[in-house]
Amino acid sequence: MTKAVFANRPDVLVIGGSMAGLCAAITARQAGATVGIVEASPQYMRGGNLRHARNIRLPHEGPTHYSPGIYRGAEFEQEIIEIAEGAGDLELIRTLAVRAADLACWLADQGVVFQTDHLPYSRRTAFFLGGGKAAANALYARVHALGIDVAYECPMTELDMLDLPARAVILCSGAGQAGQGHAFINRGTPFNCGSLADNLIRAGAETGGRSDAAHLVAIDARSPPHDGGIVTRIDGMEVGMMVDQNGQRFADETEVTGPRRFTRWGQLVASLPIPKATLVLDAEGRIKVPVLAFPAMAASTLDVMAGMIDVDATLLRRSAEECGRVKTAPFFAYPVAPGLTFACHALRVDRSTRVKMRDGTVRENLFAAGAIMAACLLNTGYLSGIALTISAVFGRIAGEAAARHALG
Repeated sequence: MTKAVFANRPDVLVIGGSMAGLCAAITARQAGATVGIVEASPQYMRGGNLRHARNIRLPHEGPTHYSPGIYRGAEFEQEIIEIAEGAGDLELIRTLAVRAADLACWLADQGVVFQTDHLPYSRRTAFFLGGGKAAANALYARVHALGIDVAYECPMTELDMLDLPARAVILCSGAGQAGQGHAFINRGTPFNCGSLADNLIRAGAETGGRSDAAHLVAIDARSPPHDGGIVTRIDGMEVGMMVDQNGQRFADETEVTGPRRFTRWGQLVASLPIPKATLVLDAEGRIKVPVLAFPAMAASTLDVMAGMIDVDATLLRRSAEECGRVKTAPFFAYPVAPGLTFACHALRVDRSTRVKMRDGTVRENLFAAGAIMAACLLNTGYLSGIALTISAVFGRIAGEAAARHALG
């Protein structure tokens, strides 16, 4: 495959050109290896889910120009342990906490620019100036400056572990949320199908996380089937009410109002017998909701709204009386569905990111970084910005280890 794509076979082949793959390629090249990247997407859609990101989670011992306050590595580590509910790989979590300490400086050295003015207050995350698309473009510029070859529109669905196409291969092809087996709307890149990971699992690779779980977010049900990104997210539940296909509330809208509300509602809607819901707001609530991607449906009365969203009018009125926040006409509604960010199934790796096998061995020349192994740390949990931290840190580790092996 590499002979057909690249003029010369590289020492290190990176499969996937998002945050993990770019960091891996840059690091391997800086260590002296020749490197090639194969990316499934066309050039204009390069960057994977990094294109849709805003911020990255970064521990720091004191205030910085990109993040206020203090967020020590120990707190960072403990938060990951907690959200993984004890199922995360402690060695990988500790490695992440240690190696994330210099990540901001390293990314800046590669050309990534962080926002420093008019910051949303966040002591745990730093925001990319221009968003994830700008960060991806900066890293690709660095890749090309280092002489790394990139082959676009070059998907890889199979890999023979006994006959790899380079001295070392780094898998950065994502968690497979765009695969045909998933029933929900895919928020991210349509090129992350998971075929390569599935192929390796069938060949004996050990797994982590859960094959029946995924990171879900409440999004507008009118979103495109792929690639809608963060703008399709639905917000404002705490100032209105969420009703199911019968017009009945199914959870307390005010129970969780912090950043975890998005994933909570994604999971709640997914657990309904029919995984669809509607956010209903009154005139006062609508004013408090941030601008959303799609226009709201509007009605002069709840009875009219019931007809528009195809629920029982009596049950809808009863739900409004029960919650006490939907009283003042006109009324507004947004259709809600679960949006899939990534699957919570992973290839298991050691601290050098070598792929582990079910027979207890490791593949000395096969590495994995990013979403394809993230569930080994997170299990089914999630924290804002943590996926990019895992991708960047373990991408760098994989690049170092792959170069050592290839040049060994």
